[in-house]
Amino acid sequence: MKRIIILIGWILVASVVSAQSWSLDDCMKYAAEHATDVKRETINARQRKQDYHHAVAAFLPTVSGGVQGQYAWGRNIDPETNTYNNVTTFNNYYQLYAELNVFDGFATINAFKQARLSRDFSATAMQKAQDNIAIDVMQKYVDAVYAEASIQIASEKLSESRRMLAKMQRLYELGEKGRPDVAQMESQVAEDEYSLTHQQNMARQSLLALKSAMNYPIGDELKLDIQSKEKSLASCQLTIGDKPNSENIYQNFLNISPDMKSAEYEVELAHYDYKIAKGRLLPSLSLSGGITTNYYKNLSLKGQYDGFASQFRNNRGEYLALTLSIPIYNSDRWHSMKKARNNWQLAQMNLEETRRKLHDQIAQAIMDVEGYAKELHQMHKKVASDSIAYHMSSRKFEEGMLSTFDLHTSAQTLLESRIKELQMQMLLVIKQRLVGYYQGERLIK
Repeated sequence: MKRIIILIGWILVASVVSAQSWSLDDCMKYAAEHATDVKRETINARQRKQDYHHAVAAFLPTVSGGVQGQYAWGRNIDPETNTYNNVTTFNNYYQLYAELNVFDGFATINAFKQARLSRDFSATAMQKAQDNIAIDVMQKYVDAVYAEASIQIASEKLSESRRMLAKMQRLYELGEKGRPDVAQMESQVAEDEYSLTHQQNMARQSLLALKSAMNYPIGDELKLDIQSKEKSLASCQLTIGDKPNSENIYQNFLNISPDMKSAEYEVELAHYDYKIAKGRLLPSLSLSGGITTNYYKNLSLKGQYDGFASQFRNNRGEYLALTLSIPIYNSDRWHSMKKARNNWQLAQMNLEETRRKLHDQIAQAIMDVEGYAKELHQMHKKVASDSIAYHMSSRKFEEGMLSTFDLHTSAQTLLESRIKELQMQMLLVIKQRLVGYYQGERLIK
């Protein structure tokens, strides 16, 4: 009984979760945690941290050791008499050595600075990935809500057409309307049924695109919160009168824009690549030292030899070396230097292009908000006028003062106006949210 109660509780919880409505903020927050790009950037951040540790370790000396065992037979040299003989010998060598890079044209230092820059950039890269996925999800969420709202409009239009068809059939039975009028109305109902089916298919496709952007399980239900859309529209319409200055917004957003920081990072990264490649054209200086020893035994003779411990101690030798390497000509290094310089210049051009695109995007978003707000205001008036016109046309049609074709034209005009009004509302939601983002507001709250 206890297990059954627990199972029922889990079923109820699952049903509540599956039935909950998802707002725009909910979808963006889910995408920021589960999107593939965000997960990929998390792995990249770990890799940048590992690269930084590797760059720090490059300042330390490299230490290596080696052991070699060798059996030799046939003609060879006796290490004790330095004469040729024909015997079987065993040689055992041991070596422990270290090497320290003293100077390499500042390549190691620049590689360290580059790795540190990449590590510090991880937070910005993560923010950029989250912002990009949030904007993408916002667009697809609005498309899905728009498609669902269009279904409601198409359904209302179909219901009205069916009501008029039923009334037309009744008038035809009474002899007040002809068969062509009934056929025309049946055609209108068929057209509205097609429009409803088309909108339903569009809604399913839009919802699938939203799930894909969120990395949401395709088989799970995702119910959108239509009421949150109405609240968003209300909040947008309250701020229609505001006219922000695009230049001020651009100057303020320039210092916090993830896209700008990413472009600046690419320039610095390419600059360090150029410094590293140029440093490899300079002479390099390295310091090395080591300890060597060996053990020898002639297996063909049964003479007396010092033991392993004695030879290991007595044959030990140390060395210390300072090596200067001067690159006279190396085509690969010259090619790498020139290629790195070109990449640096390209990164600078991309930075300027990113700065210009950001300026245009902010100006365009502000213009769109102002334009869509005005268009939406006019569409409100047009929908109200078309609604009155359709109502009057419907009354005239019922009284026999208007043809079926004219009634269809009036109904179609009203439908197009409502669809256009809904489209303006959705576009206003997106652009108003983008302007807020450019003003410093977080997309994911």
